[in-house]
Amino acid sequence: MQRLQAFKFELMPDGAQQRDMRRFSGACRFVYNKALALQKTNYEAGGKFIGYVALAKSLTDWRKGPDTPWLKEAPCHPLQHALKDLERAYKNFFAKRADFPRFKRKGSGESFRYPDSKQFVIDQDNSRIKLPKLGWMRYRNSRDVVGQAKNITISQTNGKWYASIQTEREVPQSTPAATTAIGIDVGIARFATFSDGSFIAPLNSFKKHQQRLARYQRRMSRKVKFSNNWKKEKAKVQKVHSRIANARKDFLHKTTTAISQNHALVCVEDLQVRNMSKSSKGNSEKHGRQVKQKAGLNKAILDQGWGEFRRQLEYKMAWAGGLFIAVPAHHTSQTCPCCGHVAKENRLTQAKFVCVDCGHAENADVVGAINVLERGQRLLACGEDGSGRGRKTRAKPASVKQEPTEATMHEVSHA
Repeated sequence: MQRLQAFKFELMPDGAQQRDMRRFSGACRFVYNKALALQKTNYEAGGKFIGYVALAKSLTDWRKGPDTPWLKEAPCHPLQHALKDLERAYKNFFAKRADFPRFKRKGSGESFRYPDSKQFVIDQDNSRIKLPKLGWMRYRNSRDVVGQAKNITISQTNGKWYASIQTEREVPQSTPAATTAIGIDVGIARFATFSDGSFIAPLNSFKKHQQRLARYQRRMSRKVKFSNNWKKEKAKVQKVHSRIANARKDFLHKTTTAISQNHALVCVEDLQVRNMSKSSKGNSEKHGRQVKQKAGLNKAILDQGWGEFRRQLEYKMAWAGGLFIAVPAHHTSQTCPCCGHVAKENRLTQAKFVCVDCGHAENADVVGAINVLERGQRLLACGEDGSGRGRKTRAKPASVKQEPTEATMHEVSHA
């Protein structure tokens, strides 16, 4: 089985290397934005989509042109990869997997990538990395890099620079040590409720730091924009955001690792988090209702990290040799697991479930987890989820290839 995995390390560059990395990431951002503006202008003029090959030829002209001679100072391959990133963004938009590509802002997601393993050298014994036009650079060697390195991404987060090394290796097909199956119902009062009656309490990382974050943001708003004092307050705000994200990430990794190691079959709800967390503000013609309550609910939903929880659980189940199934989520907490009666009157309160037909009483989240497991087992056995909507859904085992999101500037498994 082929496994893709990324390893992320903190870099320790000197002052000159930091300035060069800021210039390189700025050059990549400039090329991306210039190509996006060119695509928009071409589309408004009635032209066809400009592919990567044509944009790469334009990049050569930009590097040689009198207006942007500083592009020559940046490595060529990261600039070319910025154009590939734009092309992939357009493909995702055409396939309705993402929104229309937007211009990149300075200071947000500063990164660049060396796409070929021949362009960098990793010296693990001495904890250093050699990069083109940057030279040797030390890094915090917290673990060994396993597998063949494919590419490396340099990124900046909260004032610190990181290197994400994507690797590829062959591993034997794993066999799950556990033999149990579990259904999971995610929520806010309980982060995850299992079909056996147990549950995991939520972390609420954002809620714990909300007051401190608001205080720092108020301080920053009183400063003159882009002044030294404003930059100091902005660094404090970024530090709090980073702490919130790291705490949530650590919680999700520990939770998903424990679940994947203790169960052979995991069934979860196929939730559309983006639709669930949409604002109810409305517009000038049709005003929304209970906007403040919905905003608080949206904040609580996004604080849980359900999407990242599912992503981590899916690839960790594949690594452990287990099976991961996502089932439709409708009526899972309104269906009686004993008699199968479906009615909204079965759940009159948020926490309690009482069947109006047979009288079965249980916690509503536990009932939802039981129904999720039952649908997953039915889906695995006969390819139908049993939800009553007449739609057939195929069982989707966890993918054996986990695309490490470090390559797109996100965290990957450290479990």
